[in-house]
Amino acid sequence: MDGSRKWLLGLGAVVLVFLSHMTSALEVPLDPKVLEGLPQPPTITQQSPKDYIFDPRENIVLHCEAKGKPQPSFSWTRNGTHFDVEKDSKVLMKPGSGTLVIDISGEKAEVYEGTYQCTAHNDHGTAISNNIVIRQSRSPLWSKERNEAVVVQKGVPLVLQCQPPAGLPPPVIIWMDNNFQRLPLDKRVSQALNGDLYFSNVLPDDTRNDYICYARFHYTQTIQQKQPISVTVLDMETMNETVAALYNITDFYRGSPDGERHPGFMLPLGATSTKMVLRGETLELECIAEGLPTPDISWQKEGGELPSGRMSLQNFKKTLRISDVNEADTGSYRCTAANKLGSVYHDIKVTVKAAPFWVSAPRNLILAPNETGILTCRVNGTPKPTIRWFVNGVPIENAPEDHSRKVDEDTVIISSVQSGSSAVYQCNASNEFGYLMANAFVNVLAEPPRVLTPPNRVYQVISNNPALLHCASFGSPIPVITWFKDSQISIRNGDPFVIYENGTLEINVAQPLNSGKYTCIATNNLGIKENHVFLEVKEPTRILRQPEYKVVQRGMSALFECKVKHDPSLIPTMTWLKDKGELPDDERFVVDTDSLTIKDVRGEDEGAYTCIMNTTLDQDSASAMLTVVEATPTPAIVYEKPDPPTDLELTDQTERSVQLTWTPGDENNSPIKNFLIQYEDLLHQPGVWVNLTEADGTSTTARLQLSPHVYYSFRVLAQNDVGYSNPSAPSHEYRTSPAAPDENPSNVHGAGTQPDNIVISWTPLTGFQSNGQGLQYKVYWKQKDVDEDWSSQNVANASQFVLSGTQTYVPYEIKVQAFNHYGNGPDPGVVVGYSGEDFPLSAPESVNIMVHNSTVAEVHWEPVSLSSVRGKLQGYTVYYRRERGLHETAEEAEQQQALTFSGNRSEGRLPGLQPYSLYNVFIKVLNNKGEGPSSLSKTFETPEGVPGPPTFLNVVDYSLDSLTLAWGPPANNNGRLVGYTLSYQPVNSTSGLGPIKEMSFLANETSAVLGSLNSSMLYKFYLTARTIKGPGPSISEEASTILDTARIQPTVGPGKGPTEPPLTTSPTTQSLHSPFHKALPIGPLFGTINASVSEDGALISWEQFGHHKNVFVEYIVENSKEEWKKELVNGTHSHTIKGLKPGMSYRVRVVAKDPAEPTVHSTNEVVVTVPAVPNRQVDIATQGWFIGLMCAIALLILVLLIVCFIKRNKGGKYPVKEKEDAHQDPEIQPMKEDDGTFGEYSDTEDHKPLKGSRTPSNGTVRRDESDDSLVDYGEGGDGQFNEDGSFIGQYSGKKEKDTHEGNESSEAPSPVNAMNSFV
Repeated sequence: MDGSRKWLLGLGAVVLVFLSHMTSALEVPLDPKVLEGLPQPPTITQQSPKDYIFDPRENIVLHCEAKGKPQPSFSWTRNGTHFDVEKDSKVLMKPGSGTLVIDISGEKAEVYEGTYQCTAHNDHGTAISNNIVIRQSRSPLWSKERNEAVVVQKGVPLVLQCQPPAGLPPPVIIWMDNNFQRLPLDKRVSQALNGDLYFSNVLPDDTRNDYICYARFHYTQTIQQKQPISVTVLDMETMNETVAALYNITDFYRGSPDGERHPGFMLPLGATSTKMVLRGETLELECIAEGLPTPDISWQKEGGELPSGRMSLQNFKKTLRISDVNEADTGSYRCTAANKLGSVYHDIKVTVKAAPFWVSAPRNLILAPNETGILTCRVNGTPKPTIRWFVNGVPIENAPEDHSRKVDEDTVIISSVQSGSSAVYQCNASNEFGYLMANAFVNVLAEPPRVLTPPNRVYQVISNNPALLHCASFGSPIPVITWFKDSQISIRNGDPFVIYENGTLEINVAQPLNSGKYTCIATNNLGIKENHVFLEVKEPTRILRQPEYKVVQRGMSALFECKVKHDPSLIPTMTWLKDKGELPDDERFVVDTDSLTIKDVRGEDEGAYTCIMNTTLDQDSASAMLTVVEATPTPAIVYEKPDPPTDLELTDQTERSVQLTWTPGDENNSPIKNFLIQYEDLLHQPGVWVNLTEADGTSTTARLQLSPHVYYSFRVLAQNDVGYSNPSAPSHEYRTSPAAPDENPSNVHGAGTQPDNIVISWTPLTGFQSNGQGLQYKVYWKQKDVDEDWSSQNVANASQFVLSGTQTYVPYEIKVQAFNHYGNGPDPGVVVGYSGEDFPLSAPESVNIMVHNSTVAEVHWEPVSLSSVRGKLQGYTVYYRRERGLHETAEEAEQQQALTFSGNRSEGRLPGLQPYSLYNVFIKVLNNKGEGPSSLSKTFETPEGVPGPPTFLNVVDYSLDSLTLAWGPPANNNGRLVGYTLSYQPVNSTSGLGPIKEMSFLANETSAVLGSLNSSMLYKFYLTARTIKGPGPSISEEASTILDTARIQPTVGPGKGPTEPPLTTSPTTQSLHSPFHKALPIGPLFGTINASVSEDGALISWEQFGHHKNVFVEYIVENSKEEWKKELVNGTHSHTIKGLKPGMSYRVRVVAKDPAEPTVHSTNEVVVTVPAVPNRQVDIATQGWFIGLMCAIALLILVLLIVCFIKRNKGGKYPVKEKEDAHQDPEIQPMKEDDGTFGEYSDTEDHKPLKGSRTPSNGTVRRDESDDSLVDYGEGGDGQFNEDGSFIGQYSGKKEKDTHEGNESSEAPSPVNAMNSFV
């Protein structure tokens, strides 16, 4: 040890002598070697709980264990007097212990109940245990009683009391039935904390005779049963008189229900109650309510919130439970019961008391002679506990007088202790809810330092990890620990070293240069002790070449490489795993120093292979997959992103730069183009990686420029044509030294928020930019263009500074400079800012208005002085409002308008004015603060303009040759109205317009009758209003005159005969309150529709009256559900439908539609049948054989007719009767109008002859529907053969009936007529 070190140790000894008179608290070490020769007063290490409840079937065991030097002796007291253990054969004290075992078999256990206390004593003091109260557990039987049967009416509340026998500890209550099944509990039926069963309202289902309360006693594990209770619930509404007579009203429990009831509390009673709970215990508040429907319970604390972390609601929210109660839980708790009829609440005032609890318990003291020690007994409780001190188990006031000892309530001060004054002090703190008792010894020792850490211990750590070098010591007085490296360099507490109070030295980030010999020296006034330890900082173990993913054909070999770099002094162990398990025990698996070879690969070899390199200090591992495939042709080259670089090394380290070296990963068939280097700032932004620089793809090193005071970690990514690789593993941490800032804050800005201040703000530097600790900003300012020095103020942890007391809107030069503990940043740049603005003082003057036309005026004013603006001039705001029209007498309050003209302006234009009006104008100047006072108001008038459009134009009356029009005046006259101009012109059927006629009207005229118009003609009207400035915009309308009914023809359906004429429609009158609606044409739009079929298609023609914009021909396949197809046919009365399918029938109609009108006009439908396509073979009608055959058939028919005529002339009769029976007369069975089916046959009319008809002797003649009947080919009427064979009309009376009765019945259409419809 050299001279400087000896001088340092001598100085330390002097300091220790001075400190030896100060209070010290030395912990006794647990090292047995230290305790072996060290005297120590007794310390209680184990004792039984204060409240001991024992099972009378087992022995009583009272624990009392203590340690001390010499070994303590033990004794007991019972109920305050000495308990002689040796005289009681049933009591045994364990050897070397104070634990008592009391055998109570065959004895009355009650004899040993009482309060016990253990005492441990040796030469240095006496320690005592807590008072242990011993009580026997009890499970008494239920008292004999007979429970009366309970009869209640449905809906009333009910309580079944349990009242279990008092046990020790109290029993657990359970309600069950005879089968030991728990009774179901819910919101309506619940069990209270005292065990009673509560019904908020009873139901008939509650009727049963086995409500049984069971009490389970914990220690004896016995269950006691109460006598069953029978409950009968009666429903008075459904109970008959006989059953009701069996019960008397006095039989019912409680009163009769009133149906639904408001809530009311069954427990607790009244509006308020109180509850006291001890600190640390569990608070249980209970509210059970009755009512119908069953009430819901909710809880709240008045003036606060329920502690969510310690609070729970139980028993269907009827019990509020708060665990670990503290003083903050004091207060009023309100439970509310509510159903749909109302609510009721109950307040419970909770008071929290506290048994004594420790704030800080007294601690053992080891003092050197002449030192001073303090014992403190800090407790709390409600009410405040009483503290009593004992010495060696004797009240301190009764102990031998000691002048070195001073008691001050919860503190005992022991001054200038002497050898042999060791003792055990007891602190007892008690109030009405309990007590605390603690032992603390004062051991007076004079011990030179001892170093407990084994000498020459070698600590090994991996580089860049923390290293802990221990120097555990003991001595009295407490030794002071100092550390040296290599016996020369004194180590001080500070970065990168930390010396803890227990003497341990920590090196935060161990580096190889930290390796060496370390010496710790423990010193007190009795001596010096040193110990040497050694630190070895090892290089980390790293896998340089990891195993790679392999795809191997079956039967081939697979090679996994795992090259590792490790510290040469460490012995490595290589382990290979397959799927995280051991390798198969197979000679095909060959493990080499840095590789694994799998020969003759099989399918079961597929999986993940991991190489693990272990040393005694660290390990590294890497994995790769093996995929086994069948033999296939050579696969195509696969291009993938490169593997990440490895082996990052930091060399050539300086303050502002470092050299980074790495090993490239596999290129994966695509050359590496470049490397991206990123860094992480572990001090300021951990977890955030920032791009630093790039290096060429052929490089493996890069010189990195660094910033001060940054904890760098680097990683590298490789890039090829496929993309970037995954990042490499981070490098070791590299810390740069702090320095002055390299830059100043940006975005420096100055602006005032009040007329007398300026707020100077900036964007602060980041932690990365700060370059060191203690970052602050120096804010400089001075008034611009004023000869004065710069003023400054330092600002920390802020991004703005408020300078008050400035003049209004004055320019300031400002600058902000950054600095830290290591110096100032560069000279900052100067920016100009302005103090706060105030409202302008002056108003614009000389306001003048120049009116250009009826809608535009120009305003001129004299600008205010810039000094009166008191801020940055934003412009002038012109406020103007229309007061009234010049033709109006009363003023109209219209909304004020405003236009702002930016900059220092003196004029501005006001557009969009209303003609012939009076306006009011005033002006205000504007800055960023707001507006100044207004100028004097000016008024001006706008000249007349053209009027607006008339408010409406309606056609109010129609006739054949005239129309009556009515209109409304314009909403805005914009001057004096002089009249109206009405123009109109006809619109022909092709939407062409005829010549315009014009008419003028006076201003007071609002209607006109236009005569000499064409009937059924559409006219278009235009109406404008006029002032002296001219006409305004027009309003238009269209209307048609009434249709000439002489031109309307009855609509004839094809094959159906004449139909009813179309209905005439009265003219439509437009309401004056619905302007701008188009007048609709009057009467039907279409007449007759006809159809014919040709080779080009189906030709459809129709009659159309008047004009309509959108006319369509629509058609659809007959009996089809598809949508109608339509073709636009405007401007014509005929149209050919092309593309129809041969052999198909179509329904066709003509329709007029207008999107602006709801009315749709349509013709009747016609059926068009397209003939089938003729056969292209030779026409047989021109063949000779066919003509001959037809002639033969005609001759045969002629012969048959002649034979028939001859037979009739001889008296033969035509079988009319059979025809009558087969075919019913349509007059007897009329067609139903709704569905076309035959009506019901009337038997009463079967044999009634038709009016005016002739009936033959054999009955009524009826039509025959047979195809060979000639009746079907007549003119549509019935007929018969005369006796001479001629065909004559039979039912002339029926024709008369058709004439008189109209269309009540119609005959089936004739085939002849059907064919004629296509001609």
